[in-house]
Amino acid sequence: MGRALCGIAGMIRRALDLLYLSAGYLAGLSLITIFVLMMILSVGREINFNVPSGDDFAGWSLVAMAFLGLAHTFKRGEMIRVGLLLERLHGRAKRAAELFSLAVAATFIAYFTFQASKLAYDSWQYFDMSTGVVSVPLWIPQMGMVLGLAILLIAIIDEFVIVVRTGKPTYEPEPPKTTEELIERIAQGGGV
Repeated sequence: MGRALCGIAGMIRRALDLLYLSAGYLAGLSLITIFVLMMILSVGREINFNVPSGDDFAGWSLVAMAFLGLAHTFKRGEMIRVGLLLERLHGRAKRAAELFSLAVAATFIAYFTFQASKLAYDSWQYFDMSTGVVSVPLWIPQMGMVLGLAILLIAIIDEFVIVVRTGKPTYEPEPPKTTEELIERIAQGGGV
């Protein structure tokens, strides 16, 4: 029975990690889309070629990139985090503060996800269309925001469960063991 539970837990862990990684790749694809559109629009001005609603598509890609990248960034510990209090706590106090922070974050992101979902649903229900040259149902570009927020909510709840079980969040890196490792982390722009 114990092996079966470990197998299921491992399978869930791999699925969640794949979800976060996939969202990160989709964010990267959105960034590439922005780059390609901006290059085509810039060069196109010189040769009288225009991408209809290119600015709209670039803007929607920007939103998708920002929101889809949140969970991947959060789980890798690369999200900007103010740890003035948490870094000074140890033991049970630190664990309680981490859990409280994650619970507050989950509450806010759940509310934000609900509202973004409601917006996309209303856009779908009332057939809201973009006003650019290329008319697009607005719920389609809004889904990048909804999916990104939903995946971030899953990541925060996942991290809450991890902290409950182990007491240590996965986004918090191990302290550097050597001066060289510290310098390398600082050079790469990572957290200490």
